[in-house]
Amino acid sequence: MNTTVFVTFWLIVLARITDVTLDTVRTAAIVQGRRAFAAALGFFEAVVYVCAVAKVLLNMDHPVYALAYGLGFGAGTYLGIAIEQRLAFGQQLATLVTRDGVGLAKALRAAGYVLAEVKGHTQDSDLTILYVEIPRRLARKLVGDVGAMDPACFCIVNDVRLARRALRRHEPASPMRPRGDATST
Repeated sequence: MNTTVFVTFWLIVLARITDVTLDTVRTAAIVQGRRAFAAALGFFEAVVYVCAVAKVLLNMDHPVYALAYGLGFGAGTYLGIAIEQRLAFGQQLATLVTRDGVGLAKALRAAGYVLAEVKGHTQDSDLTILYVEIPRRLARKLVGDVGAMDPACFCIVNDVRLARRALRRHEPASPMRPRGDATST
């Protein structure tokens, strides 16, 4: 393999890592409703993609470039997921089902979490459902804290697309108006 082919191989790998990483982060931004950010990523992703695919298709006499293309795709997928998890955009709602509602709620509040409590009943006993709105980057910490405080607690964590933070003190929730209401502005 000569120097030009070697360098081109690694440039194709790097280009594919870049465009697939951007694609992965862009997809997460789309799901979260971050339109402008997703559009900007999409622009750069498309430019890099066209350059990489053109280099491979115009040089089919070097099949090693197709390997570079695949290698970059795989590495870009891995890197994109790692970056997206590190950025951890958005909010999540943790639903905690526990039989020790009073103790767990008190401990979570003392740890600085904002939560709402709902009392429930099963055939066997009473239970409490705690709802905790948290930034996505803190979800693992919350689940770890809860596991340490109440090992029997059942946790469900869901993404929240539009969080109004109505549970926060001093931030009253705005009243909802139905669509088409003549009084809405």
